[in-house]
Amino acid sequence: MPRHAVVAASLSLLAAAGFSSCQTRPAEGETPAGTATGVPGEAGAKAAAPLDSAQLKAVAMRRDSLRADSIVKKSGQLPGAILPGHRIVAFYGNIRSKGMGILGREPKEQMFRKFEKVLDEWRAADPSIPVQPALHNVTITAQGTPGKDGKWRLMNSKATIEEVISWAREHKCILFLDVQPGHSTLQTELPKLEQYLKSPDIHLGIDPEFSLSTMPGVRPNQRIGTLDAKDVNFAVSFLARIVSENHLPPKVLTVHRFTRKMITNYKNIKLDPRVQIVMHMDGHGEPTLKKDSYHDYIQTEPVQYTGFKLFYEYDARPAPHHIMTPPEVLAQLNPKPLYIQYQ
Repeated sequence: MPRHAVVAASLSLLAAAGFSSCQTRPAEGETPAGTATGVPGEAGAKAAAPLDSAQLKAVAMRRDSLRADSIVKKSGQLPGAILPGHRIVAFYGNIRSKGMGILGREPKEQMFRKFEKVLDEWRAADPSIPVQPALHNVTITAQGTPGKDGKWRLMNSKATIEEVISWAREHKCILFLDVQPGHSTLQTELPKLEQYLKSPDIHLGIDPEFSLSTMPGVRPNQRIGTLDAKDVNFAVSFLARIVSENHLPPKVLTVHRFTRKMITNYKNIKLDPRVQIVMHMDGHGEPTLKKDSYHDYIQTEPVQYTGFKLFYEYDARPAPHHIMTPPEVLAQLNPKPLYIQYQ
């Protein structure tokens, strides 16, 4: 069996671990789906055909993209961009679940003490680049039951989202809201988060592993899901519009990946200076497997920036395997990831 196949098979165990935690966390009420508001139409000359709000918005986006491209050509990036001038280091999970990751597994203050030690390790490992702390909260989570609408996903309550926002701001972290669409789609789910993404310190993660809309009848965790370039492009355009309409610095978009089929047609992913895309290798296992996956699915299929996940519970199993240290990650991965996530 080719090495990449062995890697994919081994790392697919991640699905079982993550999904189990989805089933055991306390259920919260779903937030009704929001809708993105259109730009109001303006009255034109009598002879001109009227434009609806969607057409006007598309025209505004094209014009703004040209302006953004012009700024980038002059300065290299838009003002306020986090990457590549920082390395983002994040704790991942769900504050309502002990099973989904370090974020939520331990009492809040204990968790933040551990986080500060990790941040110091990264500062020491690479003093040449500032560390940007982040929390990464799974906010729309794939579920073990279909729910009333049959979409197999559940959104955190408003109170939970506001609480994790307060955690992040209290500790000077940026925040990622992560989406596992289940049998829904990004087109349906992302507008629910728009009110939060209007804040300059809140960013987005999308998880193809739990995107199953193209797999009718498949329960989350039975198979590894998939997103296509067109789905990533939708997320990019969605964020770019929010950046433009609210005069924000660029957003960061993390895209989880640990198999080739999780992202299809990667060459068709379109870059926009208002959105910084991180292709994030989030498989677990011993260091050789993780490095091979990073090479096969991140390095050899480049998009923009790269990320790498470390698992407290799974990377060290079985002994003598271990969690890679910051110096190991920096020495053994090329390119050096600018987004590091701990689960």
